[in-house]
Amino acid sequence: MNRIKAFILEAYQELRYKVSWPTWSELQSSTSVVFIAIAILSVMVFVMDFASSRLLDLFYGLF
Repeated sequence: MNRIKAFILEAYQELRYKVSWPTWSELQSSTSVVFIAIAILSVMVFVMDFASSRLLDLFYGLF
């Protein structure tokens, strides 16, 4: 039981005093970058899916 308590205490102390947490503005900036990247990748996947679907429809229409 003491080992579990020591582990929890050490984990708390490390999170509290040793981890460098981002500031609020850094967090907002990073979140914006992630959302923009997700939007761009989503559009790219949609375009590739749409194009491959049309190409396969065209190909299968030949037979």
